[in-house]
Amino acid sequence: MNDESTICAIATPSGQGAIAILRLSGPKSKDICNKIFIPAKLKLSQYPANSIIYGKIKDGQKIVDDVLVSLFKSPHSYTGEDVIEISCHCSVFIQQEILRLLLKYGARLATPGEFTLRAFLNGKMDLSQAEAVTDLIVSSSAASHRLAMDQMRGGFSEEITKLRNDLLHFISLIELELDFSEEDVEFANRDTLKKLILKIQSKITVLIESFQLGNVLKNGVPVAIIGKPNVGKSSLLNVLLKEDKAIVSGIAGTTRDSIEDTISIGGILFRFIDTAGLRKPKDKIESMGIKRTYLKVQKAVIILLLVEPDESETNLSTQIKMLKLRKDQHLAIVVNKIDKMKREVIFSSISKEQPVIAISAKQKKNINEIHDFLLTTINYNPDKKQDVIITNARHYDALVKTKEASILVLNGIKHQISKDFVVMDIRAMLDNLGEISGQITNDEILENIFSRFCIGK
Repeated sequence: MNDESTICAIATPSGQGAIAILRLSGPKSKDICNKIFIPAKLKLSQYPANSIIYGKIKDGQKIVDDVLVSLFKSPHSYTGEDVIEISCHCSVFIQQEILRLLLKYGARLATPGEFTLRAFLNGKMDLSQAEAVTDLIVSSSAASHRLAMDQMRGGFSEEITKLRNDLLHFISLIELELDFSEEDVEFANRDTLKKLILKIQSKITVLIESFQLGNVLKNGVPVAIIGKPNVGKSSLLNVLLKEDKAIVSGIAGTTRDSIEDTISIGGILFRFIDTAGLRKPKDKIESMGIKRTYLKVQKAVIILLLVEPDESETNLSTQIKMLKLRKDQHLAIVVNKIDKMKREVIFSSISKEQPVIAISAKQKKNINEIHDFLLTTINYNPDKKQDVIITNARHYDALVKTKEASILVLNGIKHQISKDFVVMDIRAMLDNLGEISGQITNDEILENIFSRFCIGK
């Protein structure tokens, strides 16, 4: 991991555009750039840090492009090393020529995530902040952007560091007791330690429980639109997405497979899934589609059950029972085609447990009520300061292991087991918390994390 080489990569995605950026980081960045870059005025070495310099990239006597070079000097850069960014015209040929010249004069091609890896190794950010970088790059809604920004700014890291520092104090006192084991002294008050473990356990539980919300906010909240054939599921999907995504037909059973697409509502990304109609299948293909419907229902966080105004309460109750909903799933009864209603629909017994929303997908009436239900159900405001929410499965796993170790510590205190075993369990808590921030890690974990980054970041 202690690589002294100078790395380079194209930092912008391929495709047509005005500008592309090539990034160079390492001890030889300025020397390599000096061999291909001719500033319009002073020499490159005469410019102070954080300068943007106009000049030409040359290959011998041939001019490759007019460029801007951004100069960042160690340790005040993204990676903590000397960094140079070359902004050139977005021609694939120009980009490849500049990259070829950088490699020719001593740089090597960066591996995926290597710039951020160097930032972590040089103490510019901890591991959880580094992981937030890739979450920020792929964020597609205000909510996922906010979560990534909060983590990248160290909100989650601060929470973990506080918990870990408190534990370090107590484990130091207990280990001191082991040094004086023959004298049977007690430096760490067991009642105080118990209170601390319970406090940490409580905070960790809140973080663990936040993962479900964090995960759906990060990846999009899955919403299954279900119901009998020809009830208007595809029409509702099209209205919600504001485009003709699904085929709408008066012929029952048009939708044979699941159709998915996403849209941001109130800053939160929702993944809507239009499913095959629920009825006794007429052929093998329709049967497969209905099986997939139930699979999608199991994976959904929110389910919109569409019914027609003349649906009986008994049939509706049967449909709900067949869904076998979990406690963490949310269901709304959506009565479609209110433009054809002759009387008000009242599901007296069902509406006490499930919200009932009356709409007309055809005339786009009351669609805002579905929006309100979705946002109220998720109960997250991207513009409001929230408690720390975790979105990373690795962090979730480490927190679960920390909580398990905390239970062992409490049992050890209760049953007055040997101090050596109590220390081992506290160490397990420290190690698991340390893995989140990168205070305790190994090359295999780092390689796994940063391999998921794009080249140039």
